[in-house]
Amino acid sequence: MGQRKLPKQLAKFISYMLGRRPDEFGLVPDTDGFVKIKELLKAICEEEGFRYVRRFHIDEILITLPDPPIEISDNLVRVKSREHLTERMPAPNLPKLLYTCIRRKAYPFVMDKGISPIGRGHVVLSSEKKLADKMGKRIDQTPVLLTVQTQKSGNNGVIFFQAGDLLFIAETIPVGCFSGPPLPKEKPEPKKEDTLKKEKPKSLPGTFLMDLTDEKDRKKRSKHERRRKEIAWKKERKKMKRKKENMWEI
Repeated sequence: MGQRKLPKQLAKFISYMLGRRPDEFGLVPDTDGFVKIKELLKAICEEEGFRYVRRFHIDEILITLPDPPIEISDNLVRVKSREHLTERMPAPNLPKLLYTCIRRKAYPFVMDKGISPIGRGHVVLSSEKKLADKMGKRIDQTPVLLTVQTQKSGNNGVIFFQAGDLLFIAETIPVGCFSGPPLPKEKPEPKKEDTLKKEKPKSLPGTFLMDLTDEKDRKKRSKHERRRKEIAWKKERKKMKRKKENMWEI
């Protein structure tokens, strides 16, 4: 772990993240410039030299600096100087493809219903796969990367808004306007015959159960039983013979 930064150094870095290039770090401030503190912390901890940062380090900026460049409201944080932030407006020049990530367990639902915002009021998309994957790993260790066709989406009424040089936002992305990897194959349901073999029927008082075991197994047990009776009979015969011989000797 590298040397920890002073509160002033951390404040300067956060000022750049939230006040100049939030899109570079996969962050989308709301119309008032706020982002969730937990989202900011996830983004900070991805950067070399800042992986140690926790909530109390942000609070330390407010306590120790005479004129802190950030302000907090409940679980939200923003910079005081926001004149360099991009104004939210319909994107004038869209890339042909945009990328976003979703939770793996939600993938079958998304392919059936479309991409909807989770935990925020919009779907966040990136023009770079690498950035989309980084953002996806904040919500899932193995997210699913989806590719969005912007022209087809626009034809279906989707409006994309600029959120910096690298990020775009939209309300939803309908089915048929994006693609992803093949869905995982569902395991086939077991056949009724297999289920009958595995399940042992419960016995009830006054009833008998049919032996459903394999014919070979029954024959094998039957042969073993005959052999056991034959050995027992021979032992008994020898025992009776010795008993008679002893009687004659007397």
